[in-house]
Amino acid sequence: MIEVRTFKELVVRAQHMATQGRQILGITGPPGAGKSTLAGAIIAQLDGEAVDVPMDGFHLANSELERLGRRSRKGAPDTFDAAAYVSLVRRLKAKDDEVVYAPAFRRELDEPIAGAIAIPHHVPLVVTEGNYLLLDYLPWAALRVLLDEVWYLELSDQTRNERLVDRHVRYGKSLQAAREWVEGSDESNAGLIAETRNRADVIVRSWTNRDMT
Repeated sequence: MIEVRTFKELVVRAQHMATQGRQILGITGPPGAGKSTLAGAIIAQLDGEAVDVPMDGFHLANSELERLGRRSRKGAPDTFDAAAYVSLVRRLKAKDDEVVYAPAFRRELDEPIAGAIAIPHHVPLVVTEGNYLLLDYLPWAALRVLLDEVWYLELSDQTRNERLVDRHVRYGKSLQAAREWVEGSDESNAGLIAETRNRADVIVRSWTNRDMT
């Protein structure tokens, strides 16, 4: 395990991975740590050599969460189709198909959308980001051997929680409801994710994108 602090270092690591044939880079960390932002920034720097396949596309539909009585814990490990996510990553690793389609999560709808992301055969680097890439129980645990490198993002709890409250408000929650969700569901998930930190290859602390351009 190594520690990286600058965006340039991360770009160099990703560029090297993209020269090795099909590689899968995992980016994980607690809610609000900046996983999607970092994935998007890395992909922008690789100029067509990478594509993002977020874990969030495998959220169960709200109707199914309601049937299961789990709507209030949306975002917990058991509210995803983890087995389908593992199967997709396995297909991407095998690189047997001309193109693979992955689902995406649309925050404005609060629902996953099937077949929204195309991953062509020729793209060498797949970046997949999500909370539970390093969980040590099945089906999640099957991911670790499929991921060539996993980065774990660390950020202060105060900053993370402020980001999360802003995000929840932006997508329709009242300020009070957003704070309650962050202090409850999000914080519970963050504790679980923190326990997986020691399984990462790289710890990313306070990365900055000042040198992105």
